[in-house]
Amino acid sequence: MSKKLLSLLLCLFLTLGIFAGCGAKKEGQATAKDDSQQTEQTAQKAEEPKKEKVTVKFFTGKAETVDWMNELIKKFNSENPDIVVEQEYQKDASNVIKVKFASGDVPDIVTVYDQGYVDQGKYLDITNEDAWWSRIEPSIREMCTDVKTGKQYRVATNITMAGVYYNKKIFEELGLKESTTWDEFKNNLKTIKDKKPDVVPMFVGGKDSWMLGHLIEFMAHGVIKQKYGTTEAKKAMLANDSSKLDFDTPGGSMETFAKRILELKNEGLFNKDFLTATYDNQIEAFATGKAAVISQGMWALSGILSKNKDMKDIGFSPYPPIIDGTKPVILSAEDSGYSITSESKHQNEAKKFLDYLFKPENMKSYSEFLKAPSAFKDVNADWGILKDEVAKALKNGVHIGFTNEAPSGFSGDDAGRMVQELYAGKYRTPMEFAKAYKDSWDKAWNAANKN
Repeated sequence: MSKKLLSLLLCLFLTLGIFAGCGAKKEGQATAKDDSQQTEQTAQKAEEPKKEKVTVKFFTGKAETVDWMNELIKKFNSENPDIVVEQEYQKDASNVIKVKFASGDVPDIVTVYDQGYVDQGKYLDITNEDAWWSRIEPSIREMCTDVKTGKQYRVATNITMAGVYYNKKIFEELGLKESTTWDEFKNNLKTIKDKKPDVVPMFVGGKDSWMLGHLIEFMAHGVIKQKYGTTEAKKAMLANDSSKLDFDTPGGSMETFAKRILELKNEGLFNKDFLTATYDNQIEAFATGKAAVISQGMWALSGILSKNKDMKDIGFSPYPPIIDGTKPVILSAEDSGYSITSESKHQNEAKKFLDYLFKPENMKSYSEFLKAPSAFKDVNADWGILKDEVAKALKNGVHIGFTNEAPSGFSGDDAGRMVQELYAGKYRTPMEFAKAYKDSWDKAWNAANKN
């Protein structure tokens, strides 16, 4: 090999070595740079505070929906790791919420709605939540509208009815028909007592005061509501207009109501454990054929069928008129109302949960579980076996709503406890009960309107 060729090869090797070294250096520099950036990013992430979970407190008094809601909450929480919804159920919700508002332990979402709390500004104005209202039946929005302000502070997801459930099989066997007068109603119960001594004519879960409060709402207040119409009756209650609210008028709604309750008691047409029986006892008795008649709403149907899935012979009719010359009444109103409290610190998260609850698929499931028609126009639910019975009852009775306008210091539970006292013999006469009811109403109204 010549010296010239050897020199050329040595130069070539040196050149390749230099390029290889440069390449290795550049690659090494790039890796070091990446490592440095990664270290800086890791340090930056470590400095960033971790996002804390927001707890949304949901307070309810709806016993029949607790389990269903717990399942929905579980799904929501798993899909929203930054939010934890916690449900609290209280049987005496309308009184427990008083304590919560007074103590500052205010939930974010509540199902308890009271005119007094509306007046005190306890609820968030949701009038402009168009994503909700655009999907809801206009009649339900109207029912959710505050008479005083024309605004909405709650949204209802369902339409409900309440009236008299009766065992059609027993009625057919005894040749009984739905009653349109008080005498017909009482005579039906007397026939059941005489012909079927093992069956309770009318079963009441009197330990749960809300059910007795409903009897006043639907039967006693029903007289006022049908006489003046929904809006005027609401205005009369809000203004405590004694010219229309005949609470202590002789022969008026409240004295007559007390008289009717005592009539049924004295003739042995109620269950013997009236004051100690619960809602669950009532549902069990009706589902198993041990009771012929109960007062309940659509919300009770799922419970009845859970006790006896094969029960098909269920009749449904309006409440009988307690005053001669008036008409039968049926509750036809908004149901499952939800409000966000104005003191909530997590209103956006509360709205997010309600958005989730109001999804069509969830509302379909809820409607079919509750056995009540949905208020949402885009929800088509097969809600139950009583569709035809309900349609018939709605034709045969005057439609009335809930008494949401009662003063906040006198809840449906409070009214129900007065019925417990009536049954236990505290009041010597029906008029004494009527006067005590008016005194309690007036005292609560004056306290709520003292400013």
